[in-house]
Amino acid sequence: MLDANLNRLKEGIRVVEDTARYLHNDEQIASCLKSLRHKATLKNISSLLVYRDSVQDVLKKTISSEADRDELSKIVLANFKRAQESSRVLEEYLKYADLGIFGESEVFKDIRYKLYELEKKFILKHFEGISPSK
Repeated sequence: MLDANLNRLKEGIRVVEDTARYLHNDEQIASCLKSLRHKATLKNISSLLVYRDSVQDVLKKTISSEADRDELSKIVLANFKRAQESSRVLEEYLKYADLGIFGESEVFKDIRYKLYELEKKFILKHFEGISPSK
C-alpha cells in the first residue's frame, strides 16, 4: 500500500507539473510541484517492491469517471486530487508504529497542505470560472 500510494502521489504531481511547465509555461508552479515530488520519498522503498502485485490489483480497471477527461482542467483537478489523497494515505499509515520505519507522517501532511495551496493557485490562475475543490 505504501509503494502504490507513493507512486500515485508522484505520478499525480508529475502530470500537473508537466501541465504547468509545458502547456502554461508557469515556472513558479512547476518548480514548486517538482520540489514536492522530490520531497515525496520513503525509506527502505526497495523492501516494499516484493509486495507489489500490479497484475492482480483488483481495482486496476478504469472506471467511467476516470475516463472523463475532455478538458484540460479535469486532468489537472483529477491529478491534484489523486496526489492529495495518496499523500493522506501515506500520512495516516506512517503513523502506525510498524510502518514508521519507512518515513515521517508529517512530511506527507506538509506535502498535502502544499498541494491544496498549489491547486488553488493553479486553478485560479489558469482556468477562469472553475473553482478549486476542497
